[in-house]
Amino acid sequence: MRNSHLKHLHVQREELEAKLELHIARYCFGEGDVEDGTEAELQQRITEISDEIAALESERGE
Repeated sequence: MRNSHLKHLHVQREELEAKLELHIARYCFGEGDVEDGTEAELQQRITEISDEIAALESERGE
């Protein structure tokens, strides 16, 4: 159960990282609106998921 949850968290983090990269690229090329907090929200969620992954992996001894 934990293993599948851990895999799910890794996938979620990868998806959020991809969204963040796309958001930054759009902004750099002038396709994005004025900063609306999206970048900060994505970075915060990535950090939360990374912390959860680290906690689960430390419980498993990885």
